[in-house]
Amino acid sequence: MRTKSTGKKKINIVTLGCSKNVYDSEVLMGQLEANGKKVVHEEKGDVVVINTCGFIDNAKEESINTILEYVELKNQGVVEKVFVTGCLSERYKPDLIREIPDVDQYFGTRDLPILLKHLGADYKHELVGERLTTTPKHYAYLKISEGCDRPCSFCAIPLMRGNHISTPIEKLVIEAQKLAKKGVKELILIAQDLTFYGLDIYKKRALGELLQELIKVEGIEWIRLHYAFPTGFPEDVLDIIRTEPKICNYIDIPLQHINTELLKAMKRGTTFEKTNALLDKFREKVPDMAIRTTLIVGFPGETEEKFEELKQWVRDQRFDRLGCFTYSHEENTTAYVLEDNIPDDVKQSRVEEIMEIQQQISWEKNQEKVGKIFKCIFDRKEGDYFVGRTEYDSPDVDNTVLVPAKDVYISIGEFANVKITSAEDFDLYGELV
Repeated sequence: MRTKSTGKKKINIVTLGCSKNVYDSEVLMGQLEANGKKVVHEEKGDVVVINTCGFIDNAKEESINTILEYVELKNQGVVEKVFVTGCLSERYKPDLIREIPDVDQYFGTRDLPILLKHLGADYKHELVGERLTTTPKHYAYLKISEGCDRPCSFCAIPLMRGNHISTPIEKLVIEAQKLAKKGVKELILIAQDLTFYGLDIYKKRALGELLQELIKVEGIEWIRLHYAFPTGFPEDVLDIIRTEPKICNYIDIPLQHINTELLKAMKRGTTFEKTNALLDKFREKVPDMAIRTTLIVGFPGETEEKFEELKQWVRDQRFDRLGCFTYSHEENTTAYVLEDNIPDDVKQSRVEEIMEIQQQISWEKNQEKVGKIFKCIFDRKEGDYFVGRTEYDSPDVDNTVLVPAKDVYISIGEFANVKITSAEDFDLYGELV
C-alpha cells in the first residue's frame, strides 16, 4: 500500500460514452480548477471521478468494468477515493450502491454542485462557458441543450437526462467566444436533440437564430451540427448551411430505420415517405451536404422482409456516413414490453450486412474525390502521416485525410488545402497545394 501524499490531491476525471459526457467532464474540470484543485483527465490521480454511460448494454458493461477496476485500485491503496457520476449512476444508483458498495459516493447527471462539495469545491455560477477542454485545442463540443422530450420507445436517455432544457443563445455565444480566445476554430454543436432547440425558452425552434449569432464569433471558422432529430426539422437551417461558409455542409441526423411499421413501433413520429421527403429537401437545398445517419437493426418485429427493405433503402440513399447498432432491450423504456425476438447473432450479422453495403458506397464516393482539392483541418500527426479532415468529416467518427509527413510540415490545428491523390473505403490520401 502506498504512502498517502501530503501535497495537493490530484483529481482524475475518467470519461466514458458520448460527446455530451465529454462536455460534462470538461465543465466539472473547469469548476475544479477555478476552486484551486489539481485536476487531470484520464491520468493518474489520488481521487477518481468516473463519468459513466448507461445508454445500451455495451456501454453499461464498459462503465461497470471501469468502476470495478478503480475500486480494485482503491482497495490496493493506489487511489484514495472513487466517485461515480453520469448516466449509469443516474439510472441505476440503488442497484450500484448494493452491488458495488466500495464506491465512496454515486451522483446523478444533475448533481454537479453536490459532487463538487464532496470534492471540496463550490459550484461557481459565474463560470459561464468556462471549462477545461479535453479535445485537441482547435475544436470543441458546444452542448446547446440538455435532456430530451421525444418519446422514442427504444431510448433510455430521458430516464437519465430528464426533459429538454435549452441553453439561452447569449450564454452559448459567450461560451463560443471564450473557446475562440483559447484557439478553438471548429465548434461541434451537440445535444440530445438539436431540432428541438429553443422551443422551451423561445416558444419556437431557434436553431437557425443560434447559428446566425455563432457565425459572428471571431476566430470560429467551422460550425458542425450533430444529433438533429428528423421530425420537425427547422428548414430555415438548410438555407443558413447553404449560404454561410462557416457552417459545414454536414449534418448528423439519426434516422434509425425506414420501415413505416417499425418507425411507428419506435415512436419516431415519421414514415418511409416523410423520411425520404426530408432527405430530398436536404439535397435540394444543400446539394453539397454530407449526411451522416445511424440505424438500429434487430428491433422487435424486424422481419427479414423489413430488414431487406432497410438494406435496399441504404443502397438507394447512398449516405455519405453511416453507423449501425444492434437493438438493446432497455428496461423502463416503452419498447421493453415488446418481445426481444431477434437473436443476438442475427442482430450482429445484420449490422455487418449494412456496414458492408455502406463500405462499398463510401469507397465509391471517395473515388469521386480523387483529383479534387479540399480545405482540411489537421488534428494530429500519426506515424508517417499528418491526419486531417474535410468539412464533411467529424472527428473520431468519419473519414480522415492523410498527407505524408516525409516532405512537408503541417501545424496541428491549422487549415490547409489538400489535393486528393488516392482513396480507400474510409481514408483519403493527398498532397498540399
